[in-house]
Amino acid sequence: MFNRRELLKSATAMGLLSATSLGQAQRAMAQNRPFIFCSFGGALSETEEKAFMTPFSEMTGQEILNVSPTNYAKIKAMVEANAVEWDLVNVGGQFIYQGSEAGVLEPIDYSIVKADHLDPSWRTEYGVYTSTGASVLAFNTDAFPAGQEPQSWKDFWNVKDFPGPRSLYTRLYYNYEAALSAAGVPRDEIYPATDEKIEMALAKLEELRPHIAVWWNSGAQPPQLLSTGEVTMALAWSGRIFDAMAEGSPVSMTFKDAIAWGNAYVVPKGTPYRDVAMELINYCITQEAQERLVPLGTYGPSLASAAATADEQQAKFMVTHPDNAKDTILFNDKEVARYWTEWEERWQKFLLG
Repeated sequence: MFNRRELLKSATAMGLLSATSLGQAQRAMAQNRPFIFCSFGGALSETEEKAFMTPFSEMTGQEILNVSPTNYAKIKAMVEANAVEWDLVNVGGQFIYQGSEAGVLEPIDYSIVKADHLDPSWRTEYGVYTSTGASVLAFNTDAFPAGQEPQSWKDFWNVKDFPGPRSLYTRLYYNYEAALSAAGVPRDEIYPATDEKIEMALAKLEELRPHIAVWWNSGAQPPQLLSTGEVTMALAWSGRIFDAMAEGSPVSMTFKDAIAWGNAYVVPKGTPYRDVAMELINYCITQEAQERLVPLGTYGPSLASAAATADEQQAKFMVTHPDNAKDTILFNDKEVARYWTEWEERWQKFLLG
């Protein structure tokens, strides 16, 4: 257990507690509900609760209710109805741009969130990335034992040498990047997205369509589908696969050709806990909090100095570690927000066949 007195002392030293935030907390408590943090669920939510939410709650005395899953339509609906229920939300980074454009997010208050030590790619006007993960090629280890594992999206598309049904995500993003990689487009040429590249990706996906058994929409599905043998390969979230591997399921994955991304924290516009949310974001990117991610082995730190504390075994679980990052595709959230919006209707028609 964390020693609350020691944590409070530490928080004061780091400037994490302020009269402003505590005053805001008291006003918000008058709303007769706790501070609510929403994330995607599963291994990610468990990791965030252990590394961030519980320590912050014990340090400050702030009650935090952890809920899931993240729902972008609900964020917009809450703000537009002036009935905000979620005070801090973990979103895919593309929603930073879509949400800010829609006017449903609070700008990050960098007078509270001290982020100069964070790489500029992990901090934006409306969101801060607190951990990293990837969308990876995962597989059933009974179908592909050691020495016979698929190692790239080209292998994912190669149904002759790597037979069996596949599973892909229901969104255009991740599929766009994977399909272009399978088509031989160099990693540094995947962005910017163009009409020609989108059509190329869709054509490549059309090739694979007969072998796609499931288009998944929940992160829990790929490890389940793989462990039962319903599919032999799947695009999946790294943390979910690591979790399944730890439980002894016959699944594994590779970081080669992984689509590396960050988990972004945003604050819905109009939350009565606005300052507390900023204090919490600030805490999540401290060295202390970021280092807690390292031994958990599910999602890696966004803070480079925290990632540097990993030993050889722990580094295997971090997509941004130099040994892994060299083989990955870095997800461009700003580009994804643009192409997702422009091509969503076309994508839905593709899914319908």
